[in-house]
Amino acid sequence: QVQLVESGGEAVQAGGSLRLSCAASGGAVRPYVMGWFRQAPGKEREFVAAINWNSGSTRYADSVKGRFTISRDSAKKTVYLEMNSLKPEDTAVYYCAARPGILLATDQYDYWGQGTQVTVSS
Repeated sequence: QVQLVESGGEAVQAGGSLRLSCAASGGAVRPYVMGWFRQAPGKEREFVAAINWNSGSTRYADSVKGRFTISRDSAKKTVYLEMNSLKPEDTAVYYCAARPGILLATDQYDYWGQGTQVTVSS
């Protein structure tokens, strides 16, 4: 059983930057793929980025490529989402998720955090 706690969400101006953190606890994390998803009001939850904890391989949604970077710190059992050049359309609740096995860009993840709000104003 893995517990995930996100932090770092806040209100920023367009063009600004934020770094979200996802702290994992409750067990070993190396077998897992860690993902970030987001859900804007009135919209479905969508994939943002994911990282294979063991290999470090990553995948991004087209909408965030070149602006967002996912990384992990094994010593801290924490995954980060560095977000640059933020746009109003990035406004959403951002969720951290974990799943064993292969990296997926769908929401077939087993464990989810409670979410952290990111608001980007124009």
